[in-house]
Parts: sequence; C-alpha cells; structure tokens
Amino acid sequence: MADSLPEGYLLIGGPPDAEHYNRLRDLAGLGARTPEQATAGLHGAWWALHIVDDAGIPVAMGRVLGDGGWYFHIIDMAVDPAHQRRGLGAAVLDALLTRIRDNAPPGAYVCLMADEPGRHLYRSFGFEPSLPASEGMKLVLKPLPGDAPPTYGLRTRERR
Repeated sequence: MADSLPEGYLLIGGPPDAEHYNRLRDLAGLGARTPEQATAGLHGAWWALHIVDDAGIPVAMGRVLGDGGWYFHIIDMAVDPAHQRRGLGAAVLDALLTRIRDNAPPGAYVCLMADEPGRHLYRSFGFEPSLPASEGMKLVLKPLPGDAPPTYGLRTRERR
C-alpha cells in the first residue's frame, strides 16, 4: 500500500494524536470535537491510520469502528485540502479495506456515510447506496439541563 503513495508521504498504522485528528476533521469540513471526545474516539476505534507529509505532519486519516466479527463502519475519512487530488483518500480507503479483508470473515458488512465529496471515491471501491432496502439515519444527542459531564464510555460506580 505505501508503495502507491506519492513521494513525500508515509502511511502510519494508528490514529494521529487528538490535536491533529481535530485539525484534520476541521480542515475537511467534518468539524472538530472536544479534546475528550477526540481522545475517547481514537481509543475506541477497531483500527485507524493516518498519512504524514515529509515534515511528519498528519495530512490524511481514516478509522474503522466495528465488532471485529462481521460489522465494520468506516469513519473520519479526511484529507487536508492542501494535499487533496494526490490519491491520499484512495490510499487511506484501500488500506482500511485491506485491513478489514485480512481480518474479517466472508460476508462481513462494511458501511460508511458518504458525503458528497467522497461518493465518487467510495463508488470506485465498490460501495453502493443502500436505499431503498435501508437508509442511513442519525441522532445527535443534546445535553439536557442538569446532565452530568459525559464519561465517554467509561463505566463509573459510586463508592458506598
């Protein structure tokens, strides 16, 4: 996979740090998250990778969430606009799919939410819209008055 990258780029297994993760999300129009959300999310991925430029700065990334058995969800596909149109998005997606294929059984389900800028790329890798059989949906949770700060998936218990 790394052989197909343009000169001056290196693919690194694992996510960028939370600061660079948020920077790439913001540059790609995905919106930054809180530092706590970024850190928890990066640690919760089934697998992640990023690409750095010759200065060692992360310029592209992608993550996979999943159960490791049959369900995998590709998220956080982002390329710094200053580095787009060089095949970095395709390199990220190819590496993510290769990792899934190498570890998942036949019949595994791989999905993603395709925003307009990425639809052509995803289709070129064999992804197709799931409508009319199913439709992607979302729910953004809003804090309610008096809500305690989130634990970001960490279980807590009170001492008695």
